[in-house]
Amino acid sequence: MGFKIGLLGLGTVGAGTAEILLSPDGRHPLLQELEIYRVGVRDISRPRSLQLPENVLTSDLEAIATDPEVDIVVELIGGLEPARSLILQAIASGKHVVTANKAVISRYGEEIFEAANAKGVYIMLEAAVGGGIPVIQTLKQSLGANRIQTVIGIVNGTTNYILTRMQTEGADFAEVLADAQQLGYAEADPAADVDGLDAADKIAILASLAFGGRIKLADVYCEGIRQVTASDIDYADKLGFVIKLLAIAQKNCQTTEENGDKENELISIRVHPTCVSKTHPLASVNGVYNAILVEGEPIGQLMLYGRGAGAGPTASAVVSDIMNIAAILKTETVPIPHPLLSCNHQHYCQIAKMEELVTRFYARFLTRDTPGVIGKLGTCFGNHKVSLQSVVQTGIHGDLVEIVVVSHDVKEGNFQQAIAEIRAMESIHSIASILRVL
Repeated sequence: MGFKIGLLGLGTVGAGTAEILLSPDGRHPLLQELEIYRVGVRDISRPRSLQLPENVLTSDLEAIATDPEVDIVVELIGGLEPARSLILQAIASGKHVVTANKAVISRYGEEIFEAANAKGVYIMLEAAVGGGIPVIQTLKQSLGANRIQTVIGIVNGTTNYILTRMQTEGADFAEVLADAQQLGYAEADPAADVDGLDAADKIAILASLAFGGRIKLADVYCEGIRQVTASDIDYADKLGFVIKLLAIAQKNCQTTEENGDKENELISIRVHPTCVSKTHPLASVNGVYNAILVEGEPIGQLMLYGRGAGAGPTASAVVSDIMNIAAILKTETVPIPHPLLSCNHQHYCQIAKMEELVTRFYARFLTRDTPGVIGKLGTCFGNHKVSLQSVVQTGIHGDLVEIVVVSHDVKEGNFQQAIAEIRAMESIHSIASILRVL
């Protein structure tokens, strides 16, 4: 029994996927049963180095999504539309779907999975998070017996590359970004990466799998790396930290007004630049590499590490999803959708408010050189129940003094209230940066 693949998109990942499917020798024998039946592209006349069978290429992507001969539709065109519509058309036509599209899944997952479950087909998305890192199936299957408490990841290679270069070269953000764009590591419009939006899409997907409920993308707190400076990286280094853009999802218990004394299980989910202790496993993940750290019971701590993007790693994940579907289809006794491969979440996770987050903070102030300014800072923080681990005067810039503080664990809301009051002080020239500490 063979399986016919309809491939939508022949860009970097699409071409990498086709290369694997066209060269099955030395790979899993199931690949011999997978046939590239149709490939949808925008421009058929464009020259391509990839040698495809005759009459496979078409510019009619809808025809592939609805073709009765196609068993599995592989969506690799990216973006929101027409990707979303093509996925839904494929589902309506009874096709199983493999996608690398984290943006569509994080925004329209409810619509897509409900349609797929109603039709009895699979939506597989291993390549949507972490490139070739097998984190989706790990959360869905390998760790299914665990109570997951935390998922923390470096899930965007562009920002990790920029921060690594800033750390090793002492360069500023704008300089490294321009170089990354020239090298092809960053897009001409880098907003999705450097503003944390791509990482937010990915942590929404991971949190949904880890905690067994849907996540509204709007509930993910998102902060990018544009404000991180070479000075911050230097001070962090001296304090024993490196700065990483982390995507974090944590399960915690809080008492809410609605249920009185009863503790309510909430999810904290956020993306922001973070001071990470140099002894932490994620601190040594550099360049374009990704890593996802999972903590649960009884597994303890587990880290998955590898290339988070690129033709080879992402295509590897795409083809593994195709093979998973093909293997299930060969076994008639297994119900569809398979309970360990499908996504059947019906409820939404309850998301904790950011002001309730308990974390440590790093803050850098530029102050006027007036007597008692450090004492005033300490008093203000104390009034808002913020305990400081260290207060250091780091240097003088003209008539301004630079002061760096690091707090102990504190509620975000308390810290932000103190910052608002400090910002209004006459002796404070500016608050140069605020970073959370892992």
